[in-house]
Amino acid sequence: MSLRAGDPAEIGGYPLEARLGSGGMGTVFLARTSSGRPVAIKLIHPQFAADDEFRIRFRQEVAAARQVSGAFTAAVVDAAPEAEQPWMATTYIQGHTLSRHIATKGPLSGAELRRLAIGLAEALRDIHRVGVVHRDLKPSNVVLSPEGPRVIDFGISRAVDQQTLTITGRVIGTPPFMSPEQLQAPRDVGPRSDVFSLGTLLAYSATGHGPFDAESPYIAAYQVVHREPSLEDVPVSLRTVVESCLAKEPNGRPSADELLVLLRDLPTDLGQIDARGVGAGRTRDMATEHHFSTPATPAPATPTITPAAADTGSADTLIGHRLRRRWRPAFAAAVAVTVAAIGGGVAALTAGGFGGNNGGGKSNSLAVQGAALPDGFKPWHETVPGGREDIPDELRCIAHGDALFCGGGSVVATRIRARDGSRVWTAKSPGVPVNGLHLVGATDDTVLGYRFAAQNAPQDPPSEVVALDAKTGRELWSVPSGAQSTAVTGRTQDATVIGSVVVTVDASNSRFEARNAHSGQVTWTSPFPAGTQCAPVPVGPQLVAMCATNTEVNALAVRHPTLYPVDRASGALGRPIEVSGPAVPVGVANGRLVLLQVHMEGTDPAGYNGVTRVDPASRKVTYSRLAKTYAGTPGMADSTVYVSGQTGLVTALDPATGRKKWSQQTGVEGAAGPVTGAGALYFSSATGRVVALSPDDGKPLWTTDPQVDGLTGQQGASPRVTLAGRAVIVAAAKNTLFAFDAQKPPKSG
Repeated sequence: MSLRAGDPAEIGGYPLEARLGSGGMGTVFLARTSSGRPVAIKLIHPQFAADDEFRIRFRQEVAAARQVSGAFTAAVVDAAPEAEQPWMATTYIQGHTLSRHIATKGPLSGAELRRLAIGLAEALRDIHRVGVVHRDLKPSNVVLSPEGPRVIDFGISRAVDQQTLTITGRVIGTPPFMSPEQLQAPRDVGPRSDVFSLGTLLAYSATGHGPFDAESPYIAAYQVVHREPSLEDVPVSLRTVVESCLAKEPNGRPSADELLVLLRDLPTDLGQIDARGVGAGRTRDMATEHHFSTPATPAPATPTITPAAADTGSADTLIGHRLRRRWRPAFAAAVAVTVAAIGGGVAALTAGGFGGNNGGGKSNSLAVQGAALPDGFKPWHETVPGGREDIPDELRCIAHGDALFCGGGSVVATRIRARDGSRVWTAKSPGVPVNGLHLVGATDDTVLGYRFAAQNAPQDPPSEVVALDAKTGRELWSVPSGAQSTAVTGRTQDATVIGSVVVTVDASNSRFEARNAHSGQVTWTSPFPAGTQCAPVPVGPQLVAMCATNTEVNALAVRHPTLYPVDRASGALGRPIEVSGPAVPVGVANGRLVLLQVHMEGTDPAGYNGVTRVDPASRKVTYSRLAKTYAGTPGMADSTVYVSGQTGLVTALDPATGRKKWSQQTGVEGAAGPVTGAGALYFSSATGRVVALSPDDGKPLWTTDPQVDGLTGQQGASPRVTLAGRAVIVAAAKNTLFAFDAQKPPKSG
């Protein structure tokens, strides 16, 4: 809605554009930063500004919001709690509140309900990990944004180790969604009070009414403390979890971490439940780092803006004495796996970085200014069915002329016409795929992908590299493939194409094997150094072996990798080059291999704090420290290293010095990239949301809306964008591909 007479023209130097809403404590306005980024500013009503007790509470809100800013909340951009009229600016979140969604569209069900439950539980986990208790988790404080659920409004939050503010004569909270201890002994409220509130919220989401609803808040409060919840209409399998959350005593409830385990073990579709409460299929997702997004709700003509903006058994499989994460048959589509290090890219180098599967060493993802569209091009949107419908996955693509070759998950490879998205042929994989393995690469006449054995065919190799004729899709040859690359390099890259040759690791993880990509004829084999396991790392047209001791590989703790130049003609390994690790290769700059140093906190990777450059010819190794530790997904293009954080922050770094070139906050969380061309850098998330940035200063050129329901906040994914001339082809969750003109991107909103 437009500004009203008497509304300020600006707050804290931020020009106001619109009034988003007004509540009991303040008014929320839409504003913009100097760079054009939209923010929501909460301006406290004047009558509260003189209340010292309220100012203390507002300072606590700002402090709490700053602590938990991230993928699940509205990040604090700026604040002035001591101003004459206090205010706080946060990231603008577009979307309906959960309460409005249910009021207008009814309760949630099935996979949509399950995703919401897991997303909110992960939000609580992250909130509690920084020592904050929300204390007012309710439907109006949850936003169903296009990128996923957001928990907002920390107005009555407090740090766990602080004393609760004494507010005489007031009950702070919303009785139907408050815990018994919050009503009886506010000073004793801890993290499991939020778990109780989440239980009431999930019941409300599934039924449209709360488990303690009553004619008045006083009766509701009484029922919270003394009565059993009304859960008859909650799906049976979810009801069991909700009941555990609604235990009257805090110690009887699960923690947020324990709750996540319970929720992930629910049926994939909560709607497919028989009268005895037996789900259509039970599953436990693999270890996830970040949250599930809710389906994008189409934005109304005038968007609703909230006041804040206003596992049963392991999924791991031992292959060649190396722990590899594999999808299980009933896994849902949107699951993120953080591989051994923070990497997780795919097969080859494009435009100086890993990730585009560019067969032959060509930079297929580089499109120059003025590049043309494929003949007859028009925007398109397609889904590629794989060998297993229960395991939709993300594909990755390579452009070769007017052909697009894609693969991943249960799709070994498919050929698609770049002009309209129509499929020429598809080769499918029958087994449970390794997460993160996509297309190996392509040459002018051959496409190479991965195939995984069906569970009822134990005699087949667990994983194979398969060569297909590029024109017809006919299988040319296949060879069993080893699987230790992620442990060695932090990258999922078990095979690579260099020129017309494909280099694989044999099934016993003991040697490299080089073959003519089309004929399959072996040109050389090269055993690994004794006591080590190795992975192929392309350095432009050259090849390097990155190796680690068996002990470190088996422990998934490679701290002392060694590089060996590989003679492309004979496969002979050159003299060893020792590198201080752990380190992840990210690309090539000026003929030198560039690696990012992984910063470890105990046994856990926490980001990147240094750059290493290795010249295979001179064997010279140089190190540069970064000014800080950058967490996120690494990539490289045009001799610049990029790290895209889970909340959308993209940082450009100089690999020669480690200095930051620029940093830009985007609205694309968990973006993978970069891909460069047509005068822009492209980053995209699993939802299909794409942002184009200026390579010079990171200025956003345009951003698209999500296309599918996918995971946001993901780390370690390989680039999802491929360029065919001026056509932008994007791979998103659920085997979705779509394409548009880089000069005419889909309008956002």
